[in-house]
Amino acid sequence: MKEIVAVVFGLALMGNAALFVPQALAVWRKKSDESISLITFGGFNVLQVIAIVHGVYQHDKALILGMVASLITCGAVTFLTLFYRMKRKQSGTVAT
Repeated sequence: MKEIVAVVFGLALMGNAALFVPQALAVWRKKSDESISLITFGGFNVLQVIAIVHGVYQHDKALILGMVASLITCGAVTFLTLFYRMKRKQSGTVAT
């Protein structure tokens, strides 16, 4: 039973990481930071780093891999948001 829960947990963490992909694609396609909260995504990134550190201390490979995957996908949303926000501010335009 413990092994089943571990497998389901690992799959759930990969699912968590996959949930950020549509948002990253939407920001990239629109080339806009519109309606993206940096506080929210920054908070997600911080929580993922904390979970990775916890996984390292607990020797939990599923947690480490799942949170690294989430950090990459969530980090992509954060990076793209920052990129397009800075680009918009440099051009002096307002997001629509």
